[in-house]
Amino acid sequence: MDVKNAFLNGTIDETVYMHQPPGFRDPNNPSHVCLLDKALYGLKQAPRAWYRRFANFDATIGFIHSKSDHSLFIYCHGKEVAYILLYVDDIILTASSKSLRLSIMAKLKAEFAMKDLGLLNSFLGISVTHHSNGLFLSQKSYAEEIIAKANMSSCNPSSTPVDSKAKLSATSGSPIEDPTLYRSLAGALQYLTFTRPDISYAVQQVCLFMHDPRQEHLQALRRILRYLKGTLKHGLHLYPSSISALISYTDADWGGCPDTRRSTSGYCVFLGDNLISWSAKCQPTLSRSSAEAEYRGVANVVAESCWLRNLLLELRCPIRKATVVYCDNVSAVYLSGNPVQHQRTKHIEMDIHFVREKVSRGQVRVLHVPSRYQIADIFTKGLPQLLFEDFRDSLSVRLPPATTAGVY
Repeated sequence: MDVKNAFLNGTIDETVYMHQPPGFRDPNNPSHVCLLDKALYGLKQAPRAWYRRFANFDATIGFIHSKSDHSLFIYCHGKEVAYILLYVDDIILTASSKSLRLSIMAKLKAEFAMKDLGLLNSFLGISVTHHSNGLFLSQKSYAEEIIAKANMSSCNPSSTPVDSKAKLSATSGSPIEDPTLYRSLAGALQYLTFTRPDISYAVQQVCLFMHDPRQEHLQALRRILRYLKGTLKHGLHLYPSSISALISYTDADWGGCPDTRRSTSGYCVFLGDNLISWSAKCQPTLSRSSAEAEYRGVANVVAESCWLRNLLLELRCPIRKATVVYCDNVSAVYLSGNPVQHQRTKHIEMDIHFVREKVSRGQVRVLHVPSRYQIADIFTKGLPQLLFEDFRDSLSVRLPPATTAGVY
């Protein structure tokens, strides 16, 4: 659903005056100003006022504001459940029954000027395709716009978004002539990772040098675009699946940054068979050992899993089983269950106690996985083509579902 003139619905509590707009001046009182009763577009209070107005109305029809996500509103009455996801003036509504959905839509339309856009097919630039086996999320048009902006529409495709050589340095190569274009493209690629987790690591690497981009950094960015050129049709698949377990993979590339020697950690979280969360990020502090770097990665994914468990609890889909965290570092696995505080781990004491507490409560289990099956490797380093494609498929980043001619 789409709200018409959303910001004009918001009421403001502050005293705000505005000059009379051109073309609507009072000829008898040209120096007078207007006292605003409601918000206007361009007013800094307008987004907050609209959000408060919508949230207050939702509360009157039975919705509860989510504590885990401020954009989410939850309705639960008996066996009937409905969710509203709000982003400025764009709304996604889903309900457990058609009658409940129509009832909520009627109440919203009675209060706000809204347009029903029908079955979800696009949201914030993300294309949603419904098929017999689930949903397919794609940003093909957005990726084409980025490639065209870089004047690379006729470039040759690349098999992987990043090579498996040493990582980029802040001082490698000479400065580029147009850093503004580099920053614009790197920023645009960050939004593309919403449906393309396979480029998360490569995008994270080029974003590290936005303050002073060099020629080698520009070549790395162009390689990402060439990879996208060859995989434009790829997107994220979501399938009907059991929601009884959260499974996560975490990995860290110890001391990988050639300038600061900080580690890159990455993780991915699956709900059943579906990828729902992922990250590739440079750690904020230096790790003195590979075990320490890996353990910081474990702490990050455990924190993310805790948030997801709380969110699912609010959605009336509680996770009864412990979250399984797969790590390929044996020392990090042992540290998660060892109650003895060692001298060499005191500088990561907060992470140590945080993970151990979750393990002792039965909410988390940290298990070892061989490096060959460590899916999170795709978020921490460049991989050979065969291994990269294998892990990409494990993330459910694939071609769209095939359509059969003549079937409607």
